[in-house]
Amino acid sequence: MSGPESVLIVGTGLIGTSIALALREQGVTVYLTDRDPATVRLASELGAGVEWNPGRPADLDADAAWYPGRPVDLAVIAVPPDLVAEQLARLQRAGAARFYTDVASVKALPIRQAEALGCDLTAYAAGHPLAGRERSGPAAARADLFLGRPWALCPTEQTSPDAVEALRGLIKLCGGEPVEVDAVQHDRAVALVSHAPHVAASAVAARLADAPATALGLAGPGVRDVTRVAAGDPDLWTGILSGNALPVADVLEAVAADLAAAATALRAFAESSPASTESSPGPTESSPPSEASAVPASAPVPASPGGAAMSTVTDLLRRGVTGTDRIPGKHGGPARTYTVIQVIIGDRPGELARLFQVAEETGVNIEDVRLEHAPGLPLGAAELFVQPEAADTLSAALRAHGWHLP
Repeated sequence: MSGPESVLIVGTGLIGTSIALALREQGVTVYLTDRDPATVRLASELGAGVEWNPGRPADLDADAAWYPGRPVDLAVIAVPPDLVAEQLARLQRAGAARFYTDVASVKALPIRQAEALGCDLTAYAAGHPLAGRERSGPAAARADLFLGRPWALCPTEQTSPDAVEALRGLIKLCGGEPVEVDAVQHDRAVALVSHAPHVAASAVAARLADAPATALGLAGPGVRDVTRVAAGDPDLWTGILSGNALPVADVLEAVAADLAAAATALRAFAESSPASTESSPGPTESSPPSEASAVPASAPVPASPGGAAMSTVTDLLRRGVTGTDRIPGKHGGPARTYTVIQVIIGDRPGELARLFQVAEETGVNIEDVRLEHAPGLPLGAAELFVQPEAADTLSAALRAHGWHLP
């Protein structure tokens, strides 16, 4: 099976609608349903597919004639983790599709619940695209959301090869990279690389809730990078975290231990550092050090308690660099080191398009881009990440087109 020709999307939020948009670009027939008719209509208006049973919630009971005369090739269940099994059972009772998958960010829970409900697991291939945005809902959906992104595929022992192949076909149509992994192993992995980082980002962002305006006025790219994902829907993330509670708790406890050790070390340094004790001034010309207190230049300098404390912090920072270096690059390959070209851009419509046009005409691929607005000014800086060998070519072309490179 090269890929499904007809797909039903159950749940027209960010992920469901993004899948639908990607499939429509590939000519796949897409049907949309959601318990909220308004989101279905919006997704349909965005070109994501055909609204089914418009104006009322979809009835998925066995006697409902809501699907187009015959089962679709694949049904994609894009609902919260604790609702996947219930939807799967209802869809299978209705004979909605030949095969079924889901996009929940935890896998062991829905599989376990589906088995308890007596679902046909031979036709169900659990999945999870590792992609998303801090915004939610169909209005935030993008057809290119999954390009080059890993997409976990978690078949059980009962899953048929045809069901697995149907999901692989869907992933390829959406531009994702299929990664087959055991459900329990998947949940432990996403606790480490997705779920716990979200909680950590929220903990940092929560410090800003009551921060003084002076501090917020000094906010730069560092705090924005750390807290970006904290803008996600709290209700959605509560469901995700509750479905993967123990693996996430394990990671958070390890992170908390590192943070507690760093805090203890910093306090020890502050208490032992002479520079931090303003009430103890050093010797002046009018009060030279006594002979008893003088230390010969050749005498060994005792180890500083503060220095020993800071070694704990240094160790954490070094381990952080090591961990960052291990994050894979594009398409799951080795991490690449890119050259960053900074370009000053005006805060006007079409500026980014003009910038990218120069790169396209020059034949340089922009691997990544970051934007930083200048506080109080109608301009900002775009950081373009490119291959090192292409940096000089693109820089020269940008200058020739009148762009300012600091």
